[in-house]
Amino acid sequence: MRGFLASSTGVTCAAALALPLAPPAASATSSAPPATSPAARAEAYAPGGTQSLPLAPLARDRAAPGAAEQGLPRRDVRRFSLVGVVWDSPATELHGRVEVRTRTAATGTWTGWQRLETHNAEHAADPGTPESTSGGVRGATAPLWVGESDGVEVRVRAENPPGTARSASPLPTGLRLELVDPGESAAPPANRARTRTEPSVLPARQQAKPHVGPRPSITTRRGWGADEKLRDQGFVYTKQVKAAFVHHSATGNNYRCSQAPSVVRSIYRYHVNSMGWRDLGYNFLVDKCGHIYEGRAGGVSKPVLGAHTLGFNSNSMGIAVLGTYSSKKPSSAALKAIARLTAWKVGLYGMNPRGKTYLKSGGGNLYRKGKRVRLNVISGHRDGFATNCPGKKLYAKLGTARSKAAKYQGR
Repeated sequence: MRGFLASSTGVTCAAALALPLAPPAASATSSAPPATSPAARAEAYAPGGTQSLPLAPLARDRAAPGAAEQGLPRRDVRRFSLVGVVWDSPATELHGRVEVRTRTAATGTWTGWQRLETHNAEHAADPGTPESTSGGVRGATAPLWVGESDGVEVRVRAENPPGTARSASPLPTGLRLELVDPGESAAPPANRARTRTEPSVLPARQQAKPHVGPRPSITTRRGWGADEKLRDQGFVYTKQVKAAFVHHSATGNNYRCSQAPSVVRSIYRYHVNSMGWRDLGYNFLVDKCGHIYEGRAGGVSKPVLGAHTLGFNSNSMGIAVLGTYSSKKPSSAALKAIARLTAWKVGLYGMNPRGKTYLKSGGGNLYRKGKRVRLNVISGHRDGFATNCPGKKLYAKLGTARSKAAKYQGR
């Protein structure tokens, strides 16, 4: 069973072969250091790790557990770049508003309040699977990329569930603020010889089979710097890849493409250390410059079982576009990358990107367990689960991605 070794600089994991996650030890909480100068904070910084800080009722609402407003007053913390909030039970929804503000490490300036997406349960392993029933899985907001920061303030306020007039539900128990530092990339320097078995980038390659698009260039886990000691060892596969579900990561659009590997490393740490999953949930990730990254481990051409679309992870793959696309349009480079990736990957399994297919639901809020559902081969997350993902603007462009993918297949 995976154990957690805690220190004041974060959390380190030791994985055991194909065994489920265990809850973090109580000592995994790291308290923030006292206020210090920027120079002293820089000297104390050690890259990589997760700070997990418990939230508490705010001054005007110190009544009892589940108080209507909890948070963390402004404070100094060790450097981090991605922030999220987790709680004890993944079955409990957080009906409310989660907002954070952070201090930029380079300038010492504070941002305005930024809101985190609260409903993240739809990105998860299917009900009843070993990954979902490990006992270490937690409820969580979507994480937010804020760039290198060394100060934080958070507030969580309960609100009425949508469409109801009743009073606000109590906040979930065990609310904690997760501050993730992506650490340094484990990728080798560009001038170092690489072995065939451990490439950093899989170059684009033309396929010989009919209706299989050319494989696009893919940055492997080694390339973006995955720490393979964090995840569960071993791989889990389904039979084939009949559909691709497109997501947005909801981590915000305030990143440079040169930072994308750090964003991916941060999401990986958040999914594994903070949310309790066996590995990164998505099979692939795409940045706004059109670069493609290998997600969950197991082989880019294989039908790796992910944790991306609750109820429809079997015989599918999940592609997350880094960013939030509720009101912002995705880049043409990102759409082209989705098309190239799907033309190749679903083509390996004989699927037409402009076509339809059937998947059996594993259970969710749209389809009961066991129901055969007709879906587009390239679907949005919201087609399998009632959610805003992949955002209104990205969802509206999936027709374009289907057409482009079919052309890449020669259809």
